[in-house]
Amino acid sequence: MPITFHVEEIDFNLPHEESHITTWLNRVANEHDQSIAQLTYIFCADDYLLTINQTYLQHDYYTDIITFPYDAAEGAIMGDIFISVDRVQENATQYGHPFAEELYRVIVHGLLHLIGFNDKTKEEAQSMRQQEDLHLRSAPHVSRET
Repeated sequence: MPITFHVEEIDFNLPHEESHITTWLNRVANEHDQSIAQLTYIFCADDYLLTINQTYLQHDYYTDIITFPYDAAEGAIMGDIFISVDRVQENATQYGHPFAEELYRVIVHGLLHLIGFNDKTKEEAQSMRQQEDLHLRSAPHVSRET
């Protein structure tokens, strides 16, 4: 299966069926003239992702997502996306969003990185946020207008 979901060291279930999420993600990729060859989402706790951040990126801070791209044919997406469920929950609370909406924002954020969007500059971050908002409108059961 090109898109898989795993959980590491936490008790976590996706808010909707995997098939709905994979359909959505494939649609997002297709809208950007890309296809998903292999994409793995790993949901974990803050400390698990902090260790990855320290070990592989030499960053010593908590984050909600880390995306590792892999070489693939042009137009094909391959990568691993690690997501801290703790950070997603905290961000949802901080911004007053439902947990599922924030989770799908982070899920599509990782995919957008693999598609080629960046968020290092203010302009890039703004473009990334616009893409997230656009794709959240078609996320599984996210009814909030963005």
